[in-house]
Amino acid sequence: MGATNPTAIKADVERTAKKAAYSPLMEAMARLGFGVRGLIYITMGLLALVVVFGKGGGPTNQQGAIAVIGQQPAGMFFLWVILIGLVCYSLWGLIRAIFDPLHKGNDLKGSIVRIAYLFSAVSYAFLAMVTRGYITGAGSSAQSGAQTQQSLAAIMSKPWGPWAIGLAGLVFAAVGLYQVYQGFNASFDKQFQTYAMTGKEIKWATQLGRLGTATRGVIFAIIGGSICVAAFQSNPSQPIGIDAALATLQHQPFGIWLLGIAAVGLIAYGIFSMLSAVWFRLKR
Repeated sequence: MGATNPTAIKADVERTAKKAAYSPLMEAMARLGFGVRGLIYITMGLLALVVVFGKGGGPTNQQGAIAVIGQQPAGMFFLWVILIGLVCYSLWGLIRAIFDPLHKGNDLKGSIVRIAYLFSAVSYAFLAMVTRGYITGAGSSAQSGAQTQQSLAAIMSKPWGPWAIGLAGLVFAAVGLYQVYQGFNASFDKQFQTYAMTGKEIKWATQLGRLGTATRGVIFAIIGGSICVAAFQSNPSQPIGIDAALATLQHQPFGIWLLGIAAVGLIAYGIFSMLSAVWFRLKR
């Protein structure tokens, strides 16, 4: 019986994994993930508009949006759909980071983008766990916020903690500013089956993507700044998140207008995500 060749086994495993990454099943999972992401962002935008029109208490984040969806008729059904979609999108983030189906490459720029995909996978996996908590009744948006503060406090208690958190804040802000740049230059990922779209559909999808990506970039930059403030002041109770970023905009001069623009941008990003679910193209 011949000896097993480890190199051949590794090559077979890589071939099988790459084949799965480019499979129709993976494409379907990515579509579901895009759709669920769109639903969450549209809900956040609508809830922010409610505040703009004086009908609500304050803006919310992704966890809060999922909780609101779960409180609607057939909410449990939607929570299960969101849970599955978030798991799919998290897996899609891992696939993008490891197997590079979007062909970002291994140069500096491509490596940074792929690292961002990895962080996306982790963040959406966290949202999936939060959603599971809503389904089982073991979690709430307040609890997830408290857990975030506890995690910050635990890291800050270390000698290197504030530096690590400050660095994370700078990275978050840089990612946000880069997204603003992408929005203005329309250089964000447009993974559409353009052959199945009319010229007007391509134009609308691109414009929604530009507005939504730029808006999300501004919000991420504000979050990054808040994280840096928390690190500088060694204050784990510093409000951090999309809800805190929107509240920051709300309390600026002409804040209600800024919040309204941000709300429209979040809705635009949600619709863009929905369109990605419909016209997604996995380049093989």
